[in-house]
Amino acid sequence: MAKKSSKSVQKSILTAKSLKFLENYINNPAPTGFESDGQKMWLDYIKPYVDEYFVDTYGSVAAVINPKEKFRVIIEAHADEISWFVHYINEKGFIYLRRNGGSDHQIAPSKRVNIHTDKGIIKAVFGWPAIHTRTAGKEEAPQLNNIFLDCGCNTKEEVEALGITVGCVITYEDEFMVLNDKYFVGRALDNRIGGFMIAEVARLLKENKVKLPFGLYITNSVQEEVGLRGAEMMVQNIKPNVAIVTDVCHDTQTPMINKIENGDNHAGKGPVLTVGPAVQNNLLKLIKEAATATKIPYQLAAASRATGTDTDAFAYATGGVASALISLPLRYMHTTVEMVHKDDVENVIKLIYESLQKVKNNHDFRYLK
Repeated sequence: MAKKSSKSVQKSILTAKSLKFLENYINNPAPTGFESDGQKMWLDYIKPYVDEYFVDTYGSVAAVINPKEKFRVIIEAHADEISWFVHYINEKGFIYLRRNGGSDHQIAPSKRVNIHTDKGIIKAVFGWPAIHTRTAGKEEAPQLNNIFLDCGCNTKEEVEALGITVGCVITYEDEFMVLNDKYFVGRALDNRIGGFMIAEVARLLKENKVKLPFGLYITNSVQEEVGLRGAEMMVQNIKPNVAIVTDVCHDTQTPMINKIENGDNHAGKGPVLTVGPAVQNNLLKLIKEAATATKIPYQLAAASRATGTDTDAFAYATGGVASALISLPLRYMHTTVEMVHKDDVENVIKLIYESLQKVKNNHDFRYLK
């Protein structure tokens, strides 16, 4: 039997050490396809709390507790962040881009960036014509074909001399902060905050000496932002029986968001549990029961088809994996000021932690038996 935690009754579960890790982890760039530095940082943090780990060919990591057990449960997040690629350098040294993931062209003008080259980081800015030079009523909106980087060079040759080539990846400079002592704010909370949360679950299991009756694979997958690719590989590597995925969803309380289209979810009111075809209903019921038993607030969301998260990669693989999605409400997704409520972060950690203790060895989630 799993040992019952005393942590669920504590007001706060985050420590100074874990919060410092969170800050460093968010600030570290890990763009899609180039996640290795962030993965090393994550692995170094979680190693003391697990028995072993493995890394796949493209850089997804699974930290494992009870690796010899045949029944396998995954808790999963994705490690990558949206970014840009250098696509074209014109004769005057201005750089045009391609997306790496769902980067938002409308937030780009006036942003400071880091261009990652073999020679190191090169600083640049997204330029934009001054308001004085634009004609009212005829202004162009930022588009992929008109936003550009300026790295202080006057020719293509100068740019190339800095080590900048087509294919160099570009990330924003913006860093982690705490807003009004309530919100974590930063670039790439989608979804490195998820990697942080599953690592904290591992920490709590270790510190509270919880003995799980199955193998637990704490999995930080790469390349979610370009089609769930890391999760697609890891489900084949691990062949789990159960998958609990955590990602972000939209807080819909801010201006200009249509609740009829996007639902009614609030940052600060608890994790969001998704209902939909990819979500296994008996596993979802178990998670709801864990929340109710430990007085963890939660909200609901509906997915008409796919959830749009790594849940979809797990659910339909290897003959079907009982899968569920626990989401963290987030404001301003795919900007440099993504915001999540501290209470929600703690409650997602607690909910995953408590749910794992309700899963039995060889747990049969089938609807018909």
